[in-house]
Amino acid sequence: MKKLFFLLVPVGIAMIMSCSSAPKFSDVAGKEWKLIEVRIGGISVLFDRNTLSGEGAGDIFTMNFDAETISGIGAPNRYSAPYTLSGKQGISIMPMRSTLMASIRQPEKLREYDFFTYMQNAYEWKLEKPNLELLSKTEDGGEVILVFSL
Repeated sequence: MKKLFFLLVPVGIAMIMSCSSAPKFSDVAGKEWKLIEVRIGGISVLFDRNTLSGEGAGDIFTMNFDAETISGIGAPNRYSAPYTLSGKQGISIMPMRSTLMASIRQPEKLREYDFFTYMQNAYEWKLEKPNLELLSKTEDGGEVILVFSL
């Protein structure tokens, strides 16, 4: 009986710890996330936030979640859209509403249109501390990972 007890206690503790470390969407909501990387088909494009800030573009490609809406700034337009969560880490972002300013720059050649497409095609979120990843698809079904940092 003692042997069984000593075997079950560590297993029970491990199960409790693994449950408490699961990411919660409340860890994501209410914070301003800034795009730092886009991975498309194994190719990674990095966004140096210090360089963007120095060029006066530090506030582009951002994302915030509140209880019902995602919002932020593309390049250069402000956007918002309703979203829904499903399962453990599923997410669905509805079509974006945005302002209609003309874009004069495309940092790292990421068009605002493509950023919005990737956001609207997101199907899963992951909190890979300290970053937030949105798993998405291109218009033709290719895999995309958007990596955001605080």
